[in-house]
Amino acid sequence: MAIKIILSDIDGTFLTDDKRVTGLHARAAKNILAKGLKFVLVSARMPEAIYPITDGIGLPRIPVISYSGALVLTESEEILYDKKMPLLDTEKILAEMAARWSDISVNYYTGRKWYVRAIDKRVQREIDITSARAEIADFSELIRAGILPNKILVMCEPPICEEMERELQTFEKLNVVRSAPHLLEIMDKSVSKATGIDILLKHYDLTADEAVAFGDNYNDIEMLQYIPRSVAMKNAPARIKEIAAAVTDSNEDSGIYTYLVKIGVITP
Repeated sequence: MAIKIILSDIDGTFLTDDKRVTGLHARAAKNILAKGLKFVLVSARMPEAIYPITDGIGLPRIPVISYSGALVLTESEEILYDKKMPLLDTEKILAEMAARWSDISVNYYTGRKWYVRAIDKRVQREIDITSARAEIADFSELIRAGILPNKILVMCEPPICEEMERELQTFEKLNVVRSAPHLLEIMDKSVSKATGIDILLKHYDLTADEAVAFGDNYNDIEMLQYIPRSVAMKNAPARIKEIAAAVTDSNEDSGIYTYLVKIGVITP
């Protein structure tokens, strides 16, 4: 079956380790669109941390799957899906984190807004990396106003992150997973990159067999399992490589371009 849509994770996949788009990855994205195919970035990032990437390489608006599937937007920025975390679980997990761990930075993402309690060094680094804007807010006040999060992101040292991932599995209605050694993503249990992709594919009347998906980390597992032609980057952990149908070059070596040329989707 002909390939009609290319799905790619961002960090560690489409971007290099220092958050650049290689010339070959930029060329691949433009080539995909020029051929009338769809190119979709699938990420834990918010939309405002995705669009600067596509704008920076001269792409028009493309569909994006944000918050690892909790927010799905078309190329016209129409909202296809917007899944928030449950109110009681949001309150409880915020309270538990505050009581048990001190050296953490908690980020509250809702729609196209990013709220924090303070602009600390970790938050500032994220601002510098993504070009998105964080606003200071009291999370309790947001909840009282009915503004629930699509995602809570915790930034902390890797050992703490690993411990939190393990200990917070008691929240059965939430999906708690590391997207990097120092980043913990928390969303509604129903959310995954696969669910977001499924919604987008149905909107465009496409099937998983018409897609190629690229990823590099643990929050890409559902996506790589859902898309038959799944591709892990060389820099991915061994478990991710085992799950994917194929392995390509690393993010530093433009692995998306390499693979798409290899299977004839784009030309050199």
